[in-house]
Amino acid sequence: MNAVAQILRFNAGRDPERLGMKYRAMRASPFAFLRGTCHLFYDRLPLGGVFKSAPNVWTCGDLHFENFGSYKGDNRLVYFDLNDFDEAALAPASWELVRFLTSLRMASDGRSIGENKTQGLCQAFLDAYAAALALGKAYWLERDTAQGLVRHLLDGLRHRERASFLGTRTVVKRKQRLLRVDGKKALPVSETQRTAITRFMHGFAKDRAQPDFFTVLDVARRVAGTGSLGVDRYAILIQGKGSPDGNYLLDLKQALPSSLVGRLKVKQPKWENEAQRVVGVQRRMQATSMAFLEPVVFAKQPFVLRALQPSEDRVVMGGAHQTGADLDQLVRTMGQLLAWAQLRSAGRDGSAIADELIDFGQRKKWKDALLGASQDCAAQVRQDAASFNAAWDDGAFRV
Repeated sequence: MNAVAQILRFNAGRDPERLGMKYRAMRASPFAFLRGTCHLFYDRLPLGGVFKSAPNVWTCGDLHFENFGSYKGDNRLVYFDLNDFDEAALAPASWELVRFLTSLRMASDGRSIGENKTQGLCQAFLDAYAAALALGKAYWLERDTAQGLVRHLLDGLRHRERASFLGTRTVVKRKQRLLRVDGKKALPVSETQRTAITRFMHGFAKDRAQPDFFTVLDVARRVAGTGSLGVDRYAILIQGKGSPDGNYLLDLKQALPSSLVGRLKVKQPKWENEAQRVVGVQRRMQATSMAFLEPVVFAKQPFVLRALQPSEDRVVMGGAHQTGADLDQLVRTMGQLLAWAQLRSAGRDGSAIADELIDFGQRKKWKDALLGASQDCAAQVRQDAASFNAAWDDGAFRV
């Protein structure tokens, strides 16, 4: 398989400006490359052994170290959980696990975390996941039940006022907020795009209890993530509870087919469209859904509408003052969250029932198989990243 040709083919047709940003981000590190090439990762995945025998579960599809983060739920409380479901699919549990383990190995590269420590983090993640699965009960994580780095993150968000958050993404002119179009997190829209989104939101608001809440004040093309850069995505500033400090920010993102489905032998449900798939799985796996989460149709294409979640509200490996114990506890928390999400969605549309997941958690051989497989996957990612970097340097990815 030619990785360079595969990447170019997969990303064809995306918004050129943001696609250029994606390619530049992927050049930064093997971990960034992994984040930007979910499709390539699964195209490389072997289909035998543990990748066939593990029970089928609902997966977010693109589980990596930075796809856990905090968000405000529809009950207005703040949670820490899996938070990206673009690639969601019904798949063997091992697919989700090996991608996360590989991401741990990639995130450790260049951060003075040795191979033995990285192996220990991978083992800790699997042990916590298996123990939570074997227990058979789905819990959730919020500030009062969090510890370590997650607790520190949620404590920091506890007292963040809406005006403070809005101040990072908007500017105020004559007591009216406008989106901060800085070329980093937001890009300008055309007047045609602005008109279309304003018209769409007006129609969306008609059936709401407070339609004026969704009055559009400003629109921009949103820049966020790595894998989805170039997909149609907008930041929308709405009236909310009143200007300037009661405004709200929404995220409107096009939903494309999952990268997993082409290789999966598991029969998938017949979703009405891709946005229904993303939102449907997200609602099953998260203990509490994100605020304003809705599958919608805009410009005759499926989109996911939700509250805008700052990409900064996550834990990044190698952050200031992190210790080995901090990272160990963090990956254990992530393992538990994954197990709880799978238990919560068990028995739905072909996924294994809780008894099957409990039995899987109690077995041991699959852990060693996945640890070995993740080393092979990491080696392949490094090789593909090197090929990409060379092609980038030769100008193959100029947009």
